[in-house]
Parts: sequence; C-alpha cells; structure tokens
Amino acid sequence: MRSIRAAAVGAVTMSLALATSACGGGSSTDGGSNDSPKTLTYWASNQGASIEVDKKVLQPELDKFEKQTGIKVKLEVVPWSDLLNRILTATTSGQGPDVLNIGNTWSASLQATGALQPWNAENFAKIGGKDRFVDSALGSTGAEGKDPAAVPLYSMAYALYYNKKLFADAGISGPPATWAELVADGKKLSKDGKWGLGAEGSNPSENIHHAFVFAKQHGADFFTADGKADFTNDGVVAAVQQYVGLMAKDKVIAPGNAEYAQNQSVSDFAKGKTAMLLWQSASANLKSQGMSEDDYGIAPVPVRSGTPGTGAQVNSMVAGINLAVFKNTDNLDGATEFVKFMTSDAEQKILNTAYSSIPPVKTAQADAAFNSPANAVLKDTLAKSAAALPQVADESQFETAVGTAIKGLFADAAAGRDITADSVKAALEKAQQQMPGA
Repeated sequence: MRSIRAAAVGAVTMSLALATSACGGGSSTDGGSNDSPKTLTYWASNQGASIEVDKKVLQPELDKFEKQTGIKVKLEVVPWSDLLNRILTATTSGQGPDVLNIGNTWSASLQATGALQPWNAENFAKIGGKDRFVDSALGSTGAEGKDPAAVPLYSMAYALYYNKKLFADAGISGPPATWAELVADGKKLSKDGKWGLGAEGSNPSENIHHAFVFAKQHGADFFTADGKADFTNDGVVAAVQQYVGLMAKDKVIAPGNAEYAQNQSVSDFAKGKTAMLLWQSASANLKSQGMSEDDYGIAPVPVRSGTPGTGAQVNSMVAGINLAVFKNTDNLDGATEFVKFMTSDAEQKILNTAYSSIPPVKTAQADAAFNSPANAVLKDTLAKSAAALPQVADESQFETAVGTAIKGLFADAAAGRDITADSVKAALEKAQQQMPGA
C-alpha cells in the first residue's frame, strides 16, 4: 500500500465474513449487469502527495478512456484513512463504486466478503491474460487456491532513503546494510535538532509493514500455517521490540514521531530534518516536496547482522495497489474494459511513472523508463527479497489490531517508558484477543 494508508480503526468491528450480494454500482443482482453502460464510478486511493495531485494525474487518463470508449468515469480519490471503512460499508449498503483501488494486503479479507468480481481465467482473458503480470504482484491478490479478487495496478517495495549531505557531514561513507549499522549511523546523525531515522508511529499500517519484515528476519510469522493468529510467539515479540526500540532504546527516532500518521516523516526527510527514511517508492513524493533526486540515495532496507539463523533476508513486504470490480456493478462490461485500459502497457508506463512505482505488468516493467538506479533497487527487492503479507481472511483485522498495539508502544516509548519483552507481549496478547474467534 502506498503514500501511505492509515488502517481504518473501525474495520476490526465489522464482519468480513458476510456473503454480500448488494454492493457495487447499485445492481441488486449477484453477477452484475450492464444497465448503465455509459458511466462508471471509480474510487482511487491517494497515491500522490495530495488528493489534488492524484486528480491531476488520473483525470487526463480517464478523459482518454472516455474518448476511446464513450464511457464517462466519475472519479473520487479516497484518503487511506477512510478507504477500508468506505469499502466495508459499501459491501453492506449497496452504495459503492463500480471499480476501486484496494491496498493489496486487503485482497484476501475483501475476497472473503464475496463482494468482489473474481478474476478467473475467463475474466483474465478479457484483459490480456494472467501471465501478463509478475508473480510477486499476483501473490497479493487473494487467498491461495482461489481466483484472485483483484488485478495488480501499482507495485512498490520499501527501501532505505538516505540524505547524502548529512551522511557526508557525519563522516559516513555509505548507507547501512544491517540494523546494527543503522543504529550506529543513526546515533552519529541524531544531533543539532536532526534525527537519524523517521517513522510514522501513529500509522497502524506502517507499523504492520515494518513489524512484518522484522518478524520475517527473526524467522517468525503472525499467523500459523492453518491461518490462526499467533501474535505472541517469541520471534514476533522480539521483532516488535526491536522496531519500537529504534525510538525507545536506540534513540535514533525522534519521540515526536510517535504521533506521525500523515506522511510527516516524508516531509521531515525532504526538509533535511531526518537523515534516513524507510518508505515505499518515495521518489515522486519527495520530488513534489522540492527534494532533488541528487540529494538522496536509495538502498535496500537493512537486515539483521550476520547470518539470520532461522530468519530470512526479507527486507520488504510486497507493497502495491490492486484494482477490483464490485461483483454487482451496473456496468460489468465497462468495468472490465476499464481494468484492461488501466493495466495496458501504455497506461502502466504513464501511471507508474507518475507515482514512482513499478508496473506489475511484465512488458511495461521491462521498459527503459523503469531502469533508473532507484527502480533497480525496488525491482530487485520485489524479485528477490520481498514477502507478501498473510493472505488470510482476517488480514485487515490483523493490521488494525496489531498496528494499533504498536502505535501504543510508540506512545509509551515517546513518554520515556521502557519497552520490554513483557510489555510488548502484553500489547500483542491484547491485540490477538480482538481477532475473530479469539
């Protein structure tokens, strides 16, 4: 997910096990219709530095689609803080869009509602075939063994962005490759009102993304093989303690970052207030805030020092945005045509360039435009060292419950409280009790 969403706190209270038949563009049928063939409603996620930026990016493309097909697309860019609750409300109220962006980590949860058009072989054939998309992106489109609930639109990966001047001024020759190196560098950089690393401690989704990666590096998962929540195993506890410890113990993240949830850490980095940033495909966002690409470098997210033992050298979750169609849209053919348009080679190049993301369509990704040094890091990460978040029906509740627990731990760290293994385990145990069936 991207730029960056705050998980909807209310999502955990809404059942994702509903068998939904009254959603989408207003049709009361299960399979959709073509009752309104000349219009589509599209909910886009906030990918750019602002909603206005997204409108400027998307509207010319939607106008192009209307000229080609005669179908007018009504655009609404929905903030990440609202998007999941808006989608869940639409699955029960019948008042929703025809086509919408979803964070790829929500795919299995929303698939479980029955509200989204499944992308079986027949539907994929209508947009050029499933084999057009890269495997890593397809891995975050729904539960294993089921037809995908959505189609990949934008692919992203986390990377470490570092301020070249601040590093040079501190006598640091290059970016850290391990967390031990990051902490050592961060301490050198945290002085004179500046800090080593920025974070979004009040953003549950950001918290989950990083905690997931740390857990993988500790050889741990948040769910058992049969899909049951397992938030308090030793590896997960150690991972969360290490992540929050960057503020609590290592003192390389400013205490004020515990309140960040709306991309403030990106702004701090762009303004030179912090020397490092862990972010998804940040180049376009930084450029929009006046930071030159010459001012920063991009490197893979650090891994644990030495050999990872039972852990893995994972340094990103498979980030991205998928495009979904509500099952009972009033313009099924038009919605399918719109997905085909948005995932065409030409549009993939335009849109992913605008958002500094990576096309999940193979032929578009191979274009020379995506061979910059920054994109090389992101593409290599996606191909070799990124892992998909759990594709389980309770995934969105997991993001909310655990992400909010980590938010509370960051608040404790900012207040000067010790973040011990016991306090982390207690917070995670409380989060696990919020999960369905707990």
